[in-house]
Amino acid sequence: MFFDVYVLKSEKDGIRYIGSGEDSGERLRRHNKGDYQFTKGHRPWKLIYKEQYNSRSEAMKRERFLKSGQGRKWLDENGIK
Repeated sequence: MFFDVYVLKSEKDGIRYIGSGEDSGERLRRHNKGDYQFTKGHRPWKLIYKEQYNSRSEAMKRERFLKSGQGRKWLDENGIK
């Protein structure tokens, strides 16, 4: 089983959202459906970046990094805007 770290971009206002889970496609569907409080007001979302990891702990570690100042800088430097 793989675990995804994904970056979504709001087509409404351009903000990014970073998350993780077992199925990024299903998570994107649920974000666009309005199942999550934070992302509900920024719909619709599109997937702009994804990484896969072999364990949940690896994915969560990467998610925490991408949510940090250094992680946001890395995303910007790599054109993931």
